[in-house]
Amino acid sequence: MKAISRPRQAAALLAAALTVVALCASDVLARCYPFGPRTRSVNDLGNQFVPFHAHLWDLLRGRTQGGLYVNWQSGYGSSFLPDLGTYLGSPFAPLVVLFPRDEIDLAVYAITVLKIASAAAAMAWLLLTLRPGRWWAAGLLGSSYALCGWTLADADYNPMWLDGLIALPLLCLVGEWALAGRRRLPGVLIVALAWTANFYTAYMATLGAALVLLLRLVLTRPPRRQALAAAGRAVLTVTLGVGLAAPLVTVVYFGTRHAYPGRVNTFRPVPAEDVLARLLPTAYGWGSPALYVGTTALLLALALPFHRAVPGRVRAGWTALVAAAVLSLQWAPTHLVWHAFATPQGSPYRQTFVVCGLLVLAAWQALSYGPPDLRTLGAAAALLTLISVLAGRSTTVRFFTWPVLLLAVTGALGGLVLLARAGHRGGLAGLAVLLLLGGQIGESAATSAVATRLRLAHMDDYAPWGERHERESALIAEAGDWPRYRTDPGREQTTGNDPLLMGGQGAQYYSSLTSDVLSRTLTALGGGWTSRGRSVQSLDNAVTDVIFSVGARVHSPPDQHQRHAPPAEHPAGVTRRDVPPLVTVRPAPDPRPFGASPFRNQEMLLGARVYTVARVAVRDDSGEPLPSRRVGSGNALTRPTITARCPAGTQVHLWAPHYAGTARLAGGPTAYFNSRLARNRAAMEPLGTAPASGRLRIRLTPSRPGSVPPDAIGCLDTGRLRAAAAHLKATGATDVTVSDGTVHARLPAGSKGIAVLAAPRIAGWRCAAGDGPARPAGEYHGLIAVPLDATSTSLTCTFHPPGLRLGAAVGAGSLLTLVLLTVLAAVRRRRVPAPPTTTSPRERVTAAA
Repeated sequence: MKAISRPRQAAALLAAALTVVALCASDVLARCYPFGPRTRSVNDLGNQFVPFHAHLWDLLRGRTQGGLYVNWQSGYGSSFLPDLGTYLGSPFAPLVVLFPRDEIDLAVYAITVLKIASAAAAMAWLLLTLRPGRWWAAGLLGSSYALCGWTLADADYNPMWLDGLIALPLLCLVGEWALAGRRRLPGVLIVALAWTANFYTAYMATLGAALVLLLRLVLTRPPRRQALAAAGRAVLTVTLGVGLAAPLVTVVYFGTRHAYPGRVNTFRPVPAEDVLARLLPTAYGWGSPALYVGTTALLLALALPFHRAVPGRVRAGWTALVAAAVLSLQWAPTHLVWHAFATPQGSPYRQTFVVCGLLVLAAWQALSYGPPDLRTLGAAAALLTLISVLAGRSTTVRFFTWPVLLLAVTGALGGLVLLARAGHRGGLAGLAVLLLLGGQIGESAATSAVATRLRLAHMDDYAPWGERHERESALIAEAGDWPRYRTDPGREQTTGNDPLLMGGQGAQYYSSLTSDVLSRTLTALGGGWTSRGRSVQSLDNAVTDVIFSVGARVHSPPDQHQRHAPPAEHPAGVTRRDVPPLVTVRPAPDPRPFGASPFRNQEMLLGARVYTVARVAVRDDSGEPLPSRRVGSGNALTRPTITARCPAGTQVHLWAPHYAGTARLAGGPTAYFNSRLARNRAAMEPLGTAPASGRLRIRLTPSRPGSVPPDAIGCLDTGRLRAAAAHLKATGATDVTVSDGTVHARLPAGSKGIAVLAAPRIAGWRCAAGDGPARPAGEYHGLIAVPLDATSTSLTCTFHPPGLRLGAAVGAGSLLTLVLLTVLAAVRRRRVPAPPTTTSPRERVTAAA
């Protein structure tokens, strides 16, 4: 057994080493973090994954507000288990605690590299399990799989997907064990680990492993009974493994059901030349399948149909499987099957890593039977030439693709030719190995570097932890006093999840699981969002600060790292406000629904009239009125103006959710609005104080066509607001304690009406007044509400993530079934009679003869 495992171990180590060298070399070439000045935190990496890993660091070190059930820092209180299962379920994620908190970007980078290297090692191990062969060749192809185009172009900045990259070869191993009828327990645990780490990509990997197992059954042609038994063992293993992962999977599923609905996409296949182009090194494009697996692996896969040393059934089977998998990328019904019957909002080709894995498996079939001869390599080279010619029409191919491809083809063909001719000559074989390994590292490093640079050119990017983060987190720590009041990191965000990254408790929250009630409530109050409603932003508004008990708010200058950031007008600082506690008492439920005006909606939640909503007029450059109030389009309307009247001394707020550009009231700060149709919604912004005359003249500078609503101006009477806040404070809870999913409040004697907890009423909250029974929490305009009867002096609300009980029951059933099956198997083995240790007389006579 040790002799068998040594080549696998060597292959796995070589694959991991090649992968790490190529990845680090690519970042050196791109001058990217941590080997250069360019950030690697683009798109969701900087906006979601780094902040969530920072929150995990805090959670593991006991430094966060909340726990596994409730994240009190984001969205005024959000369910955390669904986010844990979506973004942090990987067994690699806890490794963040090995790094300092201010090196969180380095921690995520190290975990990313480790995941990709682990995928390479797992694939190398699988290849030698499927068929014996050269250990260094298995290491080479294992690295080819891990460094596929999907990894380098799509998953490198979505590290949660990389768990699926690891899962595919491991699940194929589980299939091999099911075929041989052994190792059920490790197989179930691997399935459970894969589905816990990231069930989305694990689902795709499971489909891919099922296709490989089906092909193996077709090729090995066991008796029908044995084939059905192997399939049954595989189905049972997957069922039990998914069952063990159910406590997290069901929570994520129900969290998705309660999330704000994203955009519904319709799948449209890309042109065939784009699919072919993404097989080539350094080809890069958004929204097309990144099928690159390295030139050596591609040539071997193309050579498989012509390689006569490979049995005909093997050639036909693997070639058909790869061809069917590639075609399934472009057909809408199979596209939906790959993506769990829902077209994703981002890249529509997230299953590409499975197809890349099948390409590498086909390449191994070609090489493990012996190096292809010159005729076979010539046919493969002709196919590659045809692919390159057709791909030349694709916009994903740049001028530098051709020299890289030429060098890669030269190295791959040269290495394979030398390998075929080497025989027992060690010198030629060694040179062949150097050519193949060097070519793999070089072209993969170049492909990764190109993807890194081009991502930075067309995606949002975020700076690694630095001076701005240090300053803001220090201000938050100094001002914070949770749960007496919240400390909001501020409207001038650095990422979409500043509370997770730098501390505090605010409205800001970006997740695929952002709750529907949170997004709709903040939108009704004048809040802004990006990512089509799933990235809600902080709202710099005194009324909502009173409603949500925001007693301290950080004000930072705009992040100058952002490409279009406006110049800083003020240094970082903190404003404080005397606010009510988290739990307040209202005299009676208000059955009215939210209306169109965010100013009136804020008053409904506050319970007092504090705004004067002004009538506005929008005029163009020449002073002519614009009845449609559309700005930024036609007739060179570059500097339109809003005119209105407000009571002297009131605070002026502009609500223009569909406007993009700047707005400035004479003597006030410049406010920035960023609306994009269906994608971004601009937040309400303060403009300053109304002059003694009450006449307002607000200068607009649109950056894109937009519009201004008829009730765009709200004039806030700060005196009335202070009185309303004082009343809520006087009648609200006298003491509030918060621990993970439990909120306990002491109420003044005689409190009646409803108690309102300043947190969104997401599914899972149950509350009890006094000694009464716990019931599902009520709702007060999107917030948690509990009826009071004037006798209760306490309130307790507890949160249980929807789906957790169901998942726990399924998990317990799966665990019990697994234990029983393991015990039965052990008993059955004991009852099987052991082979005799001594020879019979007849055997002795036969041996003597």
